Amino acid sequence: MAVNAMPVQSTLQLVVQTGIDANGDPVLRTRSYRNVKTEAQDADVYEVGQVLAGLQIHPLNAIQRLNEVDLVAV
Repeated sequence: MAVNAMPVQSTLQLVVQTGIDANGDPVLRTRSYRNVKTEAQDADVYEVGQVLAGLQIHPLNAIQRLNEVDLVAV
């Protein structure tokens, strides 16, 4: 059966390090920015993530993009 993936929603996430725990491991927190245009290019989303990271108090650990799709049988 053929299936098409139909974009529904996209979210930009910034993972920042907020501290270090008792074991010396980094404490990470995620900042989410929903309603990113599903048709936006990954490079553009990454660039926005870099700009937003510059406004954060905590250092950036990762930039992530979550894409949600509906799977539709064709």
